[in-house]
Amino acid sequence: MDKVKVYSSDTCPYCVAVKNFLTENNVEFEEKNVTTNAEARNELIQKGYRGVPVIVVGEEEVVGFDQSRLKELLSL
Repeated sequence: MDKVKVYSSDTCPYCVAVKNFLTENNVEFEEKNVTTNAEARNELIQKGYRGVPVIVVGEEEVVGFDQSRLKELLSL
């Protein structure tokens, strides 16, 4: 399975929903909190995003909690 990264922040309810969804479906992911991690924030900005959540599955980037797209990418 492709490596999954979740760019999130401390105050984002959609970030919580994404992380819960991945956990419930036994998908391992790396969380990159842009609130507490300047490097993660810079990575996100370099990708052209200013908002979270951004979920990276392999080479695919999903903006927001798009459950159907995540299911498709993760073969759930």
